[in-house]
Amino acid sequence: MSEQPKTANDEVTLKLHKEELQVSKKWIETANVTVYQKSYTEEKQILVPVRREELIIEKKMLNSEGETDKSIETIRIPLREDRIEVTLHPTLLEDVEIYKNQYEEIKQVIETLKEEKVHIQTIGDVKLTVNNQLL
Repeated sequence: MSEQPKTANDEVTLKLHKEELQVSKKWIETANVTVYQKSYTEEKQILVPVRREELIIEKKMLNSEGETDKSIETIRIPLREDRIEVTLHPTLLEDVEIYKNQYEEIKQVIETLKEEKVHIQTIGDVKLTVNNQLL
């Protein structure tokens, strides 16, 4: 134990300290989120049966005896046909809601605090009184 400097009256002043707990909170950003929608393309191939209608004219050559000759002339005239029309209709796939929500929870903080106290050590036969009580 080191000796304290003595004043003229032999009085010594000790300054005792105690740690106190002060809790504060800081709002920090833990994530940065970007929400966007992206379009993807897909090529689709489908088979569609189509119809057509044509007028066929066949000319058969007759010989002098009234029999058909083997030469046949065929004329084809297109009258109608199916034309493919593709129409794209947007349909709703999903309804996505995006919102923020705040939650509050209780967290336990454990910290060790120091406190200084005066201790008196005596040597010899000393009677010690604290608050008028003999120890």
